[in-house]
Amino acid sequence: MTSLKTGLFILVAMVLWSPAAKAEDRALLIGIGTYESLPQEMFLHGPKNDVRAMQALLTGTLSFRPEAIRVLTDDQARRDAILSSVREWLIAGTKPGDRVYLYFSGHGLQVKDADKDEEDGMDEALSTYDIKAGEADWTNVILDDELEALLAEMKGRVVTLVVDACHSGTISRALSAQTQTGMSGARYLPRPFAKTTKASATRGLRIDLGVVDKPAEITEGGVTAWSAAAPYQVAWDDVRLPIEDRHGVFTSAFVAGFKPAEADGNANGLVSNAELFEYVTAKSKEYCSGQENCDNLDPQLEGKPEALGTSVAEPERQNTGQPVYQDAAVNTGSTPVYIAADPVEAVGDIVGKVETGDVTMALDTGPVLKNGQPFKISVTSSHDGHLVLLDVDSQGIATQIFPNEAAQKITPLTAGKTLTIPDDYYGFDFEADGSGENVLVAIVVADDLDLKDIAPAAQGLSAELDARKSLSEIVDRLQKTWTGDAENRGIHWSIGTLKYRIQ
Repeated sequence: MTSLKTGLFILVAMVLWSPAAKAEDRALLIGIGTYESLPQEMFLHGPKNDVRAMQALLTGTLSFRPEAIRVLTDDQARRDAILSSVREWLIAGTKPGDRVYLYFSGHGLQVKDADKDEEDGMDEALSTYDIKAGEADWTNVILDDELEALLAEMKGRVVTLVVDACHSGTISRALSAQTQTGMSGARYLPRPFAKTTKASATRGLRIDLGVVDKPAEITEGGVTAWSAAAPYQVAWDDVRLPIEDRHGVFTSAFVAGFKPAEADGNANGLVSNAELFEYVTAKSKEYCSGQENCDNLDPQLEGKPEALGTSVAEPERQNTGQPVYQDAAVNTGSTPVYIAADPVEAVGDIVGKVETGDVTMALDTGPVLKNGQPFKISVTSSHDGHLVLLDVDSQGIATQIFPNEAAQKITPLTAGKTLTIPDDYYGFDFEADGSGENVLVAIVVADDLDLKDIAPAAQGLSAELDARKSLSEIVDRLQKTWTGDAENRGIHWSIGTLKYRIQ
């Protein structure tokens, strides 16, 4: 007889946002739409509006003081000015525990790798106002290696990096009179003097974040990094709008998503990082679906997995008389982080996805069980895929129902065919144990993604897991770029949940 047991949940230590800015909190916002040496056809109209929107977000929702924000636009954003501002304004002007916000809106590009540390022989880079086309490549750019070194010097701060730019692409066009216009609204600079042909779609040789080649090293140092597009995708100005009203598709969604009415998928008043990520992804794909040259658009989020379920800003308090949100313990002793107090309710914040009905579940007993009552779980998916099934109780303890070593047939779910757990092959029943509300979480992954290291069958039905930690690690993996097809894209997965109560 296998029981689903309850236990005491201990809050995970994590760092992300502060409800009120301190004097040392600093932000640097960079927006470049015009360029000293580029033809006017390559200018962008959105960055100036992007910077205004980000400034309003920081001074409003995120409580930065206006004087703690430095803005560099167009001719102010030369290479030397950008690098010196990062060093003296962000690095020298802050200390461990402070918030640091670095935002860039403009062109991204690739240049030939000089130090031979890139698998594809190319460095990702950000444009500057004084970018120039050299004999064979761009000069006066900010390389990913340079940015990573600067981010490493911010270790211990609560750093958010937001980049609304491309860093690579599948289209190569020359700077000739006939083709210098490129694609209207694309935030990507082709390499100078490239052939005027559309290259074949190609997969990325590595999973990176455009200007962050080593995300694990950077995020461990305290950086949460957002990017408008996956490797080998193009970010965009919203060309549907009049020229003076244009903005970055990603930036517009990113700012709007801080409002609970927009991105709070589980309607608990808290917008989590995972919910914001799913929101900007949905808005990006919505834009891309209506544009002729936009094949895929998959924003990227790199950070510590345990931060997925934390609030992007201090949530509004609800007048329920109950502790809806808790401040998690912190490892710097200074920056509070808000999470849903109820581990069952926190599931939606960690996952971020809105359920579409693609994955459904049922208990043969109905949603209310008595302590000691046997029950079976049925799972049905509208598409083929690999199943991970967790049971999360009110104390924050998770049991991995599937995969497990007791199941004799470990095969992907077949679309429309119901899987019952346990079935006759198991030789035992599930029995309700404890009391309170639980939630079953079924994740079905359509791509052939290996999750054995974080959801091994050996821990199925036996280990008591930290629900927030286990679910965060799984969702973090599912947010990575899929490189198994001709073009990079997001991983295809769906989720279904079912709440039930044990009396």
